Amino acid sequence: MQVSELIARKQNGGELSNQEIDYLMLEFAREVVPDYQMAAMLMAIYFRGVNDREGLRFLDAMIRSGERLSFPNIGGNKVDKHSTGGIGDKTSLIIAPVVAETGISIPMISGRALGHTGGTLDKLESIRGMNVNLSHTEFENVLREQGCAFGAQTETLVPADKRLYALRDVTSTVAIPPLIAASILSKKIAEGTDALVMDVKVGPGGFLRSKKKRGVQPTVGGLVGGLWCHNYRARHRHA
Repeated sequence: MQVSELIARKQNGGELSNQEIDYLMLEFAREVVPDYQMAAMLMAIYFRGVNDREGLRFLDAMIRSGERLSFPNIGGNKVDKHSTGGIGDKTSLIIAPVVAETGISIPMISGRALGHTGGTLDKLESIRGMNVNLSHTEFENVLREQGCAFGAQTETLVPADKRLYALRDVTSTVAIPPLIAASILSKKIAEGTDALVMDVKVGPGGFLRSKKKRGVQPTVGGLVGGLWCHNYRARHRHA
């Protein structure tokens, strides 16, 4: 499969097939597809966009690029919260321990700095001695003992998203709503959560500057909700 042909098609406003998206993402995760070709694809998507089917397939390919976590020894619902990002966003650090006090488990695979915003993990690592690079066992132990756990994405947990996340940051292609949604959900689904609270930041300090310009509700909010429901139905169909 010629990646250059896929890039040219997307530059011209064409669609990518499910097979082509699978190849692109899985081979990118394995470092077969180089950064410079994926950067060109990201720029084409930034200007031409992707449809709902393509967005869903990007999500599916990201999830299948690595392992999925589960916590069968921890009872009750596992709930997470994620923000689309913005300057001064520190709500996760406040909300997670507060909600954990109600008895709900909060497994939180958090992000690092993206574009002009600081990441939750970067804020935590400013505390001397704080370790966010936890193994699955360490993460589960913290979650069981404290009710909430913050951890970094590992090399085996959604590696396609990890590489794409970093590349979007340095190529000014962060503000692609379907890929924002797919990036968020790939981590949240892979970490084994039962429910997700979305915090969509809109304004000059966020990636989504205005509801009118970016269509926040039908894009990021709508995509996240739609993709989450699709995944929920798929999991229960095969249960």
